Amino acid sequence: MANPAHRQIGATDARNTLSALLDRVEAGEEIVITRRGRPVARLISVVAAVHDRIEAKRAADALLAAARGWRLDGMTVNELKAEGR
Repeated sequence: MANPAHRQIGATDARNTLSALLDRVEAGEEIVITRRGRPVARLISVVAAVHDRIEAKRAADALLAAARGWRLDGMTVNELKAEGR
């Protein structure tokens, strides 16, 4: 993985060291679990997952708010749609 905060571990090793992995995730680390060298799952804290969702919703809301004012040839997107453009 490109992010140095991510650590990769094989599925068998993950199963054998789950408690230690949970401690690391709780401390903020992100673990990628692989099977035969291919990433198949990501172990992250619940707090981080909730934070990511909140940030994504905030970004989507900002994009929607910005798009409300977009115009092309003086017309809004909805007006252009209604004209079939």
